[in-house]
Amino acid sequence: MTISLLRGDGPLLRIGHRGAAALAPANTLAAVEAALALGVDMVELDVLANPARSLILGHSHRELEEEPATLEDVFAFMSEQSPETGLLVDVKGGGLERELVEALRRHDLVGRAVAATNNLATLQALRRLEPGLARSRTYPPGRLYVGRRRTFVPIVSPLRLGMRLVLPSRIAAIAAEAEPSAMTLDHRLITRTAVERCHALGLAVLAWTVNDPTRLRKLDLLGVDGVITDDPRMFEG
Repeated sequence: MTISLLRGDGPLLRIGHRGAAALAPANTLAAVEAALALGVDMVELDVLANPARSLILGHSHRELEEEPATLEDVFAFMSEQSPETGLLVDVKGGGLERELVEALRRHDLVGRAVAATNNLATLQALRRLEPGLARSRTYPPGRLYVGRRRTFVPIVSPLRLGMRLVLPSRIAAIAAEAEPSAMTLDHRLITRTAVERCHALGLAVLAWTVNDPTRLRKLDLLGVDGVITDDPRMFEG
């Protein structure tokens, strides 16, 4: 199976965030099972490397479960129990690209997986290691740094408004650096113009993280290709 990210005239992709984080502890097998029970098209998972270089699920090392799920276990479960469901792997940190590709290959998941990150070096490494793996450039990054001293700037509402206004003009440059198949965008930055610019470049638009049904409907009308939510029950409305 190969996942199709561009919706065309079809419905948007229903994507469970960290499994289904509103229904079970995030990034656990229970959250994955909850998402699958609601018929999602894709499951999004955060992936980290532990000190032993094995891959585990977690948004950050500070937020890990006492016994975090391993990527190997979840991949095995997805391969055996849900062969039609796609995977959106949010890669947290660099240096684990080879391990990720090898795990996807072991479970025959390359064709139905998308690797997402803002880390340009990681996207480029994944492209070299496995050209058949779809990649998505996440924007904006979790943190912005400016100046030679790389001063941290929090993304607050006024800054986000400015980013929303300039995003359509920046999409081509952001995408050209990584040659992705999709853009994983903060839903608050998405406009019709941004979606149209992405589609003109052949890029799917995946919106994160949407937990408001009204916002879901608006994004659907804007033509986004997929919506990521903590609570996949939202898609039943």
